[in-house]
Amino acid sequence: MKNDSLTAVDRRTPVEAVDRPLTFGVEEEFFVVDPRTRRMLSRAPDVLSRTRRLREHLCGEFTEAQLEANSPVCATADQARAFLTAARAELTRAADDAGLAVAATGTAVLGDPASAVVSRGSRYADISTYFGALRESHVVCGCHVHLGIPDRATAVSASDHLRRWLPFLVALSANSPFQNGDDTGHAGWRTVSWSRLPSAGPPPLLRTLTAHERAVRGLSTTGAILDRHMVYWDVRLSDHLPTLEIRVGDVAATAEEALLLATLTRGLVTRILGDVRYGTPPPDIDGSILRAAMWRAARDGLEGVVPDPLTGEALPAAAAMERLRRAALPGLAVGGDTDLVSSLLDRVLTVGSGAARQRAAHARRGRMSDVVDLVLAQTREGLAAVPRPGRPRAGGPGAVGGPGAVGGPRRPGDTTSPGTAGTPGVTGPPPVRGGADGVGGRPGPR
Repeated sequence: MKNDSLTAVDRRTPVEAVDRPLTFGVEEEFFVVDPRTRRMLSRAPDVLSRTRRLREHLCGEFTEAQLEANSPVCATADQARAFLTAARAELTRAADDAGLAVAATGTAVLGDPASAVVSRGSRYADISTYFGALRESHVVCGCHVHLGIPDRATAVSASDHLRRWLPFLVALSANSPFQNGDDTGHAGWRTVSWSRLPSAGPPPLLRTLTAHERAVRGLSTTGAILDRHMVYWDVRLSDHLPTLEIRVGDVAATAEEALLLATLTRGLVTRILGDVRYGTPPPDIDGSILRAAMWRAARDGLEGVVPDPLTGEALPAAAAMERLRRAALPGLAVGGDTDLVSSLLDRVLTVGSGAARQRAAHARRGRMSDVVDLVLAQTREGLAAVPRPGRPRAGGPGAVGGPGAVGGPRRPGDTTSPGTAGTPGVTGPPPVRGGADGVGGRPGPR
């Protein structure tokens, strides 16, 4: 069946159709790491107990090896940037005080997910018991973007339109090539691991709020979820707030890349709401095709092919990112984020994805410890820890190469080899203040 909605040419929605930028919030999840052995540790409570600032926006996660930062509601990219920088700085400082470190990577480079201690609370215990070995799929770290949507019916329509772009967002955010000392062969292993959960993956094409409720009831009836918070679709509606949560991304290697994912997603959904307002039908993409496209995007990241599930094209990453940027342009213009997104996207395409930078760090000496040192440096310093091609960073193992530098399978390495764990934490801009409105200051149920 021919489907000409939101085609590769990307019919432009007039800017006046989307008259104001959406409010948004960002959740980032991190691993707690021993800076000496570079292994994941179940000591998140020790870090949280030492936080001083932003405490209402910092919390634990499914296991005690994970931490989460939840932003307040943001109206501008500057507000989001300030929070993302300040939250990472505060978690890094608190971890330093505990003799620990905080790592922004989608999967633990070193450390067995099965060894992570499940956090206290009956709900987490119930999930762990009920899903057995699948609990390990929760031991991953993502970046979730919350967007203020006027009503739930509109949010369903936005979700339907957004499905086409999920492989693009997976490729952009890929930051998890290693797990427990092995190269997984995927740039975004978190996506693959998380998708094993029975309620995870791309959302179905729903069309109506009634169909959404029917689908959620079906997940509950089959036992795929224990409660509505366990609807783990990559795009999901809030049960109690007028928000849409986009959950498809790995945690970003740097605060700047988290800002890129959040603002680009906001621009894209702002544009989509214009399409919804004009009555443009959502792309009728088969679920199996979409899931396959997301797997390929997770495998290749920005260093390979990104399938467009609407057109069937296998796009080089740069072409895919340009298609994504062009689709978001009307919404980016509304938020005043056009130049910011273009600049950050160009920078990431120049230095390579988080996954490629991890592999380049490993390729130098075959040591996973070098990968962790890079991750810690990027978490602390942002893109300042990532040199442009041709200008290697001083300091040895923290240095990375240019785009497309890809390591092969795991090589034997000394996981406790000498190396830097990053420089002392930088002081970020003042924290953003304001009510959470369901975005900040709450432990987000997985």
